[in-house]
Amino acid sequence: MYLKELQLYNFKNLASAEFEFSSRVNCFIGDNAAGKTNILDAIYYLSFCKSYFNSIDSQNIMHSEAFFSVMGKYDVNKTKTDTIQCVQKRNQKKSFKLNKKEYDRLSDHIGLYPLVMISPYDRDLINEGSDVRRRFIDSVISQFDRIYLDNLINYNKVLMQRNALLKAFAERKYFDRESLDIWDSQLADLAGRIFPVRQQFLTDYIPVFNRYFEAISGGKETVDITYESQLHNHKMDELLATSLDKDKILKYTTVGVHKDDLTFNIMGHPVKKFGSQGQQKSFIIALRLAQYEYILKLKGYKPILLLDDIFDKLDDSRVEQLIQLSSEDNFGQVFITDTQRERVELMLEKVNADHKIYKVSNGEVAEVKSKFNGDNGI
Repeated sequence: MYLKELQLYNFKNLASAEFEFSSRVNCFIGDNAAGKTNILDAIYYLSFCKSYFNSIDSQNIMHSEAFFSVMGKYDVNKTKTDTIQCVQKRNQKKSFKLNKKEYDRLSDHIGLYPLVMISPYDRDLINEGSDVRRRFIDSVISQFDRIYLDNLINYNKVLMQRNALLKAFAERKYFDRESLDIWDSQLADLAGRIFPVRQQFLTDYIPVFNRYFEAISGGKETVDITYESQLHNHKMDELLATSLDKDKILKYTTVGVHKDDLTFNIMGHPVKKFGSQGQQKSFIIALRLAQYEYILKLKGYKPILLLDDIFDKLDDSRVEQLIQLSSEDNFGQVFITDTQRERVELMLEKVNADHKIYKVSNGEVAEVKSKFNGDNGI
C-alpha cells in the first residue's frame, strides 16, 4: 500500500497543491514555516481523520477561505485504488469519504491505512503529562484492534457520565449510591477489557523499542520503559470502592485506566531530566520505529512513514544509523522534511531508492531534480 496522489486546497498555508509520489521516498525541502510539515499533516489526515497538530479542524482552513479539502489516492494492491477525501467547511460538520461513501463513524476508518509520524512535537511524549503517553499507547493499539478502540470510546463516555454525577451530588448536596453503581459497573467492565490489552501490547512492544534504540545509539546507552497502572494490583471495582470518599470530595474519578502512564529512563535515570537533546530525540525515534514494526507485523503490510525534521539535533553517528535503518527493506513509502537539501541528497545516495524531491517555499511547491541519479532517473 502507498499514497500515489495527493491534492490540497486551502489547507493551512497551502492554497493549492498536487503531487504524484514515488512509492518509496519523497522529500520536501525548504525553510522553516514554508509549509513542509503541513503536507505531512495532510497525509496524516487521510489515515486518522484529523490533524496531528491541531484537533480543531476549522483552524486548519487557510485564513479567509471558506473550506479546506484533502484528497488522496492509494495503490492498495496494484489492482485496486482507493480514494479518500476530507472536506471541512467553516461552521459545518467535517465530511470524510472513502471511495465517495461518507463514513457514519470516523472510528471505522482508523487502521485501514496505517501510518506512523515522527515529529519534533513528539518531545511532548517525554516532557508533558501522562495523557500524552496514554494517547500514544491508544493510537498504536487502535490501528489494529477495533474492539479496543470501541471499548476505549465507551470507557471515556462512561467516565464523563460518572464525573458529571459526582459533580451533581456535590452541587445538590445529596448522594445516590444506586445511580453511581450503574456507571461503576460499566466502568469496571470496560477497564477490565482495556488494561490487559495495553499490558500485552507493552510486553510485546518494549523489546522491539529497546532493539531500535540500541541500533540508533550504537549500543552506547541503555533505556527502559515501565508501564504504570493501578490495575496491576487491584481490580477496577475494588479501586472505585476504596476511592469513593476521595472522588466525592474532588468531584471526579481518581482511579482507573485513564490514570495509566509510562516512565521513560536512560541509564537508570528519567529521560526528561537527564537525557541530552540527541538522546531524547533518539528515544522518540526508537518509540516510533518500534510502533512501525509492531503495526507491520500485525497488519502484514507496511505503514506509511512520515519523518518530520528528524535529523536536527542528532549527531553524525546517530544520523548514520538512522539512514542505515531506513535503507532496509522493512520500510515502504517514506516522506521526509528537512531544511538542508544537501543532507537529504546525501541520505538518498546512501539509501539508493526510488525517490522524488519537492521544494516548498511560502506555501508554493515544485518538484526539483536530484543530484543523485537514483532508480527513478531524476
